[in-house]
Amino acid sequence: MDAAFTAEQDEIRRTLREILGKRCGPDEVKAAVRTAAGHDRELWQQLARQLGLPGIAVAEEYGGVGCSPADLVLACEETGRALLPSPLLATAALCVPLITALGSDAQRSALLPPLATGGLTAALAVSGPALATALALTGEDPSGQWSGGGRAGGVQARAVTADAAGHGGGWRLYGEAAQVLDGHSAGLLLVAAHTGGFARSRTLLFLVREDAPGLVRSRQAALDETRPQARIELRDVPAELLGAEGADGVEGADVLGALATTGRTAAAVLAAEAVGAAGQALDRTVEYVRQREQFGRAIGSFQAVKHRLADLYVRVQAARSAVYYAAWDPDQGGLALAQALETLRVTAGEAIQLHGGIGFTWEHDAHLYFKRAAADELLFGPVHRLRAHAADRAGLFADPETAPVGASAAAPATSPPVPTPAPTSPRTSPPPPAQEKVAV
Repeated sequence: MDAAFTAEQDEIRRTLREILGKRCGPDEVKAAVRTAAGHDRELWQQLARQLGLPGIAVAEEYGGVGCSPADLVLACEETGRALLPSPLLATAALCVPLITALGSDAQRSALLPPLATGGLTAALAVSGPALATALALTGEDPSGQWSGGGRAGGVQARAVTADAAGHGGGWRLYGEAAQVLDGHSAGLLLVAAHTGGFARSRTLLFLVREDAPGLVRSRQAALDETRPQARIELRDVPAELLGAEGADGVEGADVLGALATTGRTAAAVLAAEAVGAAGQALDRTVEYVRQREQFGRAIGSFQAVKHRLADLYVRVQAARSAVYYAAWDPDQGGLALAQALETLRVTAGEAIQLHGGIGFTWEHDAHLYFKRAAADELLFGPVHRLRAHAADRAGLFADPETAPVGASAAAPATSPPVPTPAPTSPRTSPPPPAQEKVAV
């Protein structure tokens, strides 16, 4: 693996940091999240025009930049530094990979170009607080019960037979999703719904336009305002099945596998945002302790403060290394996300304490990072479940008796005998070792 950044990657990071440094300060962030869209539309269009940020990982044939997901991960470290409120995560990290993997040729040609240019935003709607499970971050559910499972709740889909004139066919969705990232402003919803009842239970993905009849969207109050969430209500809403539809649903589509693959890449993106936020929180704290004076000297000159900042620096650098590794190997995204979220939570907490009394006021900028840490862990964690799932996938705690046949074929059939020391009398001590004579 070549971990060195290319000139293009360095240029993207430099340009993005320069733009966000001018347009995305703490005051601008607070103003943007209080708009109806939840983000600065003008800044979003600027990032799309100058850098092609929404389509950075979209193929060139669909109007994208044609870079790899690793480039998106590196770019998101900069958006995390500024706590950029934008539909980038929901659109580029969650919906674009699913449309690319499962969509038909006509759907990809119709949807990916406007998504890549920023003219259209998308959101993934999953019923209940099950986003981490749907993306296979904290566990795997091969049966897809998180989408409703045929019971009350969740989102249910039913096929509608067309009449003799060919009208009224397609699919209808009914249910709700309570925590949809940027769902209140997205022009396209990618809804995970359960269909087939108990006999042929399966989870499929459907496309719902923002102007679909029966669709009700309402923005919810969230702990982290920079990640707007919405409640989506579907009341017999017409929807389009994502993928080529056959007699038995989507032909050859592995919806749960595509969600798990998307989850691994999204975990690396989220980890990069968390590391960027942690690094910026640390930088701001270092700058503050250099200026704040107590007892006639800067508080940053006290040894105890230096030690705490040094520990935070080591944490941030270790998490950044894990993120860069996950950028090239998305299978490690879960572990990188766990380390990054933990680092952001600890760094944000220490930043509040080191800022002293002013840091404990709710209006202080340090709380923006603390809220991001808490909200991301609620949505995509918690950290201990991320690590536990990664350990299960790696087989660290697998029962040796249930290991597959042939797993220990390389081991010898019998172990060599271990020599047993000669017994000694309990009343007498063993003789001391012989003393070696050394000439002087």
